[in-house]
Amino acid sequence: MRTKVHIQNLKCGGCKNTVINRLSKVKNISDVEVNEKECTVSFDYHTNHDFEAAKHLLSRIGYPIVGSENKLKTKAQSYVSCAIGKVNK
Repeated sequence: MRTKVHIQNLKCGGCKNTVINRLSKVKNISDVEVNEKECTVSFDYHTNHDFEAAKHLLSRIGYPIVGSENKLKTKAQSYVSCAIGKVNK
């Protein structure tokens, strides 16, 4: 199945890199694409459990799905993830 979700805290190419790299490592998640302008992530997954794992990871690295809680800690984590994404380009 394919999904497209809107995420929070996506700011730049570093963020995009981090999201693609981290989601691509999740079992049964593939073909990850990020649209910076729309703040969306699209990916293929097999089961609802896989989707939930991806959603949890996005939140953990600082990019929760729109509608999810976006605490100060999550926003701060997005800046760390962004910096890592810039270094790992």
